[in-house]
Amino acid sequence: MPNWLLPENIADVLPSEARKIEELRRAILDNFHLYGYELVMPPMLEYLESLLAGAGHDMDLRTFKLVDQLSGRTMGVRADMTTQVARIDAHLLNRDSVTRLCYSGSVLHTRPNGFHATREPLQIGAEIYGHAGLEADAEIQELALSTLSLAGFAEVRMDLCHVGVLRALLESDDQARRDEDALYTALRAKDVPALEGMAAAYAPATRAALLALPTLYGGVDVLSRARASLPALPGIVRALDELEALIALAGQANVTVDLADLGGYQYESGTMFALYVPGLPNAVARGGRYDHVGETFGRARPATGFSLDLRELARLLPGAARKCAIHAPWGRDAALKKKIDGLRKAGEIVIQSLPGSENDQDEFECDRVLVLEDGNWIIKNLG
Repeated sequence: MPNWLLPENIADVLPSEARKIEELRRAILDNFHLYGYELVMPPMLEYLESLLAGAGHDMDLRTFKLVDQLSGRTMGVRADMTTQVARIDAHLLNRDSVTRLCYSGSVLHTRPNGFHATREPLQIGAEIYGHAGLEADAEIQELALSTLSLAGFAEVRMDLCHVGVLRALLESDDQARRDEDALYTALRAKDVPALEGMAAAYAPATRAALLALPTLYGGVDVLSRARASLPALPGIVRALDELEALIALAGQANVTVDLADLGGYQYESGTMFALYVPGLPNAVARGGRYDHVGETFGRARPATGFSLDLRELARLLPGAARKCAIHAPWGRDAALKKKIDGLRKAGEIVIQSLPGSENDQDEFECDRVLVLEDGNWIIKNLG
């Protein structure tokens, strides 16, 4: 095997794509800052028990594991940054007030999430800690929508769900609770035959509700259909009320409801949302409430947030235009050096030719040139 080949679903990012991703990252983090979010940078490696705290079986399967040569303990390469940020809030910052944190960095997956997905997503996200009310959920959803708007997406659909519906059904039926993981998988895939096979042993009300969940998707009228077809368990009533309130807070956003879209179910504790844009069948961003993750770090805190993969988002955007630059000759002339320094401080891109070499770059287009006329270095347009 040639030594320059990379593992499957791992790829280099070349100049044009890298610039597009980096400009998008900076714009999104600047937008988070305007909302009052503080940037944190968790480590790439952690001890496994900390990294997977409250994250569920699915995250365990997605995490690369290795042995720490210093301590002999098992470590993991992060596959998601959400629990790391929750640890920072609960264990390091330890504030009593509302805390808004944001982050950006690479994560690594043992397997790709989709056919063309990378195993090294560049995750960016934001989290609110310390407020249990729906106002925090509404702010996170607004921030997620503004992030996609900032990236240039005018058509965004927000899909709402709530883990409380399934959890209430499982709490009412011991047999169904034993099949929780299998039910979660079947509901996410809307695999009705699998649901029918498992639900045959459940109580009639549980069976009817589980078979109804894959059909409860569409416009906001889904909530009224859900109230009519699902049992009036306190957990279900509360979940539907919260979804109704968030729809009212969403303003003019294009909102749909899918009560079987349970991405992130294992550590989410309340409302969940997924954002969809034209050109991508899968959700481009996901978020929701996860109030119990901090318990593992000794301090349960209400929490809600969202994240997305910058690489995937950037692939949906048109190619970045080449940057206009100024071509300058190589030389030790003090006046030339002063002129170049001044242009760069003013934000201009100045590319000096190296002796005997030509520039061949995809990122820059030299539309101007520095020339010496009458003892002064001046800029002239090319072409």
